[in-house]
Amino acid sequence: MKTFALAFLGGIFGALLMDLTEAAMAKIGIRSGVNIALVGRWCLGLTRGRLAHADIQASPPLPCEAGVGWAFHFLIGGGGVALFYPAALLATGAPLPDQPLLDGLIFGLATSVLPWFVLLPAFGWGWFGRRGPRGANALLASPLSHIPYGLGIGAVMAVGSGFR
Repeated sequence: MKTFALAFLGGIFGALLMDLTEAAMAKIGIRSGVNIALVGRWCLGLTRGRLAHADIQASPPLPCEAGVGWAFHFLIGGGGVALFYPAALLATGAPLPDQPLLDGLIFGLATSVLPWFVLLPAFGWGWFGRRGPRGANALLASPLSHIPYGLGIGAVMAVGSGFR
């Protein structure tokens, strides 16, 4: 149970690191095109039975979409997705990693597929976000932002388990 709690907290910490990385990347011109209000708009659309949009930017804004987007990002995208990390270890019978930072980094890179094959297509932007906003490069931005996400999980798991 401790491992799941650490992974959840690590996911939230990783999501914060992801946000800081995305802000830094935007300053040098690397952007996915996704913003927190669009995440909230998509999430609110899910509650209304709408999985996908032709182009989410053309969908009308919804009340509180930015707040819902932040909640979704940290609770589900951050902490919730991180629960797959210990669940995979449990399902395979693998022990806790000897190198939590390296394993966290690999997990973070693996989660790059979620925007590529779930979020961006649901936004109406196609696989890898290839029809996203002009100037966006989700193919590059996703793995670059998911590396610190995974490192955040690995760091919390390492500290919480007394890794030396």
